Amino acid sequence: MLPDALTAIALGALLGLRHATDADHVVAVTAIASREQSLGRAAWIGALWGIGHTLTLVVVGGAIVAFRLVIPPRVGLGLEFGVALMLILLGFANLRASDGAPRERAAARPFLVGLVHGLAGSAAVALLVLATIRGTVEALAYLFVFGVGTIAGMVAVTVLLAAPAIYAGARVTRFQSGIRLAAGALSIAFGLLLARELIVEGGIFSAVPTWDPR
Repeated sequence: MLPDALTAIALGALLGLRHATDADHVVAVTAIASREQSLGRAAWIGALWGIGHTLTLVVVGGAIVAFRLVIPPRVGLGLEFGVALMLILLGFANLRASDGAPRERAAARPFLVGLVHGLAGSAAVALLVLATIRGTVEALAYLFVFGVGTIAGMVAVTVLLAAPAIYAGARVTRFQSGIRLAAGALSIAFGLLLARELIVEGGIFSAVPTWDPR
């Protein structure tokens, strides 16, 4: 493996950490973590999100890298539109949620949300890899390290976001309910804005859609 490839792969871990702070990721995990009452549970939520994201990133992004697949603009826009719909549904779920949600459902939610985000982001990450690393093995290694960095970053982000609400919520019960409702409203608003951008600027339903992987 060439030194340049090693450097690029190491950079992938740092970019994975930064990737966890993308706005749609933060909004989604905030909507989920706002229901938790312990930092340990919040960290686990972030880890599950990151694992789901990494799974689809490695599988779908790996296929794009290995077989040099080309993603049609409408497909790329459709995957991002799925993220917008998911954010809206998460928001409504928060507005309707009670504190007694089953743990199994609570654990499955961040994993599934991570899967959807991974599908939407895998093409952009894979295209970035193809532009910088030519070797298939090195490119796949980059994707894996990027995914691991995203898991670590999302755990850190989730804990940082959840800590104030958990700390205050332990003292004022209604405060935590307010945080959950605010996170739900934010998730709906962000999802609607993203959907509008994909429809108006991306032209997802037009004859000639325009997709800029990011």
